Formats: sequence, structure tokens, C-alpha cells
Amino acid sequence: MTTIAVLGNGRVGGNLATALTRAGHQVTAVDRAPGAAADAARTADIVINATPGAGSLERLTALREELRGKILVDVSNATLDGPDGLPADLLYPGSSLAEQLQEALPETHVVKTLNIMLFPVMTAPATLTQPPTAYLSGEDSLAKQTVRDLLVDLGWHKDWITDLGGIRTARATEAAILFVPHVIRSSGFTPFAISIAR
Repeated sequence: MTTIAVLGNGRVGGNLATALTRAGHQVTAVDRAPGAAADAARTADIVINATPGAGSLERLTALREELRGKILVDVSNATLDGPDGLPADLLYPGSSLAEQLQEALPETHVVKTLNIMLFPVMTAPATLTQPPTAYLSGEDSLAKQTVRDLLVDLGWHKDWITDLGGIRTARATEAAILFVPHVIRSSGFTPFAISIAR
């Protein structure tokens, strides 16, 4: 059993917290209130960032001490939204939120994953008609293995998980979020993931 703090208790955070609890982990889901987030991060082995990406860097940098030595799983996308509330552009073009977090938190092991799919797929990947892909980006191989194990607990088959390499590769998956609003406008909110077909 792993102690996990999920920062953000909206649809994404709530879904992850429920599924990880069901998988046998000790999970605390908190809103964006600084005090609650600090307390949860301080006592957790793993912290999941499920807060809105536009404010994540400032929010998590304030938790530098609480996150020291921890694994930070970043599932957010830092985007500028269009008039319809869907992503319209990247907040960190030429970089990524994950890279910005790793630079700001050098003693934290940042791992990017699960950010280019509708949130129900994160915890129920087998419900899609074709195998989806979960990507991993991060500098620490042991941290990525830990996150890989968490994904398996969420129902991801091992061969559906692709390690892209270092944290710089997160800029590729974060840029892929720009597909999402067009897919939604075309097909609605039917669950989907942006995957590799082999």
C-alpha cells in the first residue's frame, strides 16, 4: 500500500482518488487550499497534480519542502483556453509544464503521464474499443517504475505503457493536448485517448 496525495478534487482528481483507493492505496484528495495541500503532500509517498495546469507551477513551487524527495505525478495540461473553455494554445510553448515543475523542484522526481485522454480513460483504459497508450516522461527510472506500477493498478496493461524518456519528452505529449478540443468538437465527450497504433 502506498500513501498518495491527490491535489485537486475535481473530475480528474476525484476519479483518480476513487480508483487508487479501490486498488488498495491510502489516498487523500484535497482541493487547492494551500494548507490542505501542504499537509497532504507532507505525509504522502506520492503526490499527484490534478490541479488546473495554468496555476500548477505557482501552486506546487510553494510546496517545495513538502515535495522534497517525493514522486510528483503530473497529469495536468497548462493551456490557454478558448471562448468555449477548451484548450486553444499552450502556456509553455517550446517547453512543458512538467519541465517547468522539474526545474522549479529539482529535489522532486516529476513524472508526466495520463494527460492526453479524457479523464474516464485514466482509470478504465480497457473500456475503449482499442488499446490506449499511457506515456511516461521523467528523469528518474525508479520513479517511472513506481508510476508504471500505479498505472497497472488502475487497469493499464504493461504493454500499453510507453516510456518516452526524460522530462523533456513531456513537451510532445503536452502539445498533443491541442488535438483534444478538435476531437471533442467533432465527436463529443465520448471517452478517447491519443495512442500509438502498432
